[in-house]
Amino acid sequence: MARIVSVGAALQDVYLVDHDDFGTNKRGFFNQIELGAKIDIDKVQFSTGGGASNAATTFARYGHESIFIGCISNDPAGAAILASFDDEGIDNSYVTYIPNDHTGYSVILLAPNGERTILTCRGASAKFDAISPDDLDTIHPDWLYVTTMRGNMNMLDQFFTKAHLMGIKIMFNPGNLELQHQRKLLGLLSDVDVLIMNRKEAKQIVDGNILAEIIARLSNYVPAAIVTDGNQGAIATDGNETYRIGLYEDVPIKDATGAGDSFGSGFLAAYADGRSFKESLIFASANSTSVVQKIGSKTGILNKRAKLHDMPIQEVR
Repeated sequence: MARIVSVGAALQDVYLVDHDDFGTNKRGFFNQIELGAKIDIDKVQFSTGGGASNAATTFARYGHESIFIGCISNDPAGAAILASFDDEGIDNSYVTYIPNDHTGYSVILLAPNGERTILTCRGASAKFDAISPDDLDTIHPDWLYVTTMRGNMNMLDQFFTKAHLMGIKIMFNPGNLELQHQRKLLGLLSDVDVLIMNRKEAKQIVDGNILAEIIARLSNYVPAAIVTDGNQGAIATDGNETYRIGLYEDVPIKDATGAGDSFGSGFLAAYADGRSFKESLIFASANSTSVVQKIGSKTGILNKRAKLHDMPIQEVR
């Protein structure tokens, strides 16, 4: 098993579920809720989320030594996150506590079709200046899995430089705020071993209309790249093999939250265990498929013993 550090956000998630008032219209918007109205909802569900927290859970369930680096506060939401880490066996020794702030919250309005609108108050989770890449000197991980640092390109550069000097491999899933710094982001990719983005994100940094064009151009910057495309599947290359990936299963979606996190971390969980590039992509797809069938970004995360079946995956030559 590998030692994997996840860097990024941990949040308290609050789900509001209602099958009447949270219905959607043809334009993909929630039905209008009148200002001043009092709405009875069907269900409130609490869980924990955040990209790095979700990824750390995948690595722990798979059996890797999973360590989380990020920020919370000393409050009930922070306690819930720590409890979830303890339950999963995730090392929280490198959590940074931010005084005079609150742990990050997301309120998730969940539509009957599984799509959602997320209202996030990031609080302590976005205070990335408070964490330190020097923690890597103590941890000595095999892999660094990095999610968004809310556009803190200086801290990303420090972590990537430290990891590169130490021979730590990096998988990177940038967010929208990193994409706003295109030149700096492309410069950071020289240290990245595996890059994962969705199609819309990838088109912000390279030209291309079809997935084959996009993945070919990304491969000029990184040894391995994965581009996801929702219900159209994904495309991925490691420089030697390129695969076009369909859906693992065409299932009803209960909650799309965490689908991307579970795909990326699912890939690395298998890849760091020595599975082939193709096998790792299959586990990634299976993990994401399992997650969207349950409410909560972590509930459906698979473990290493999950029984997998064949899926549509084709090598592109």
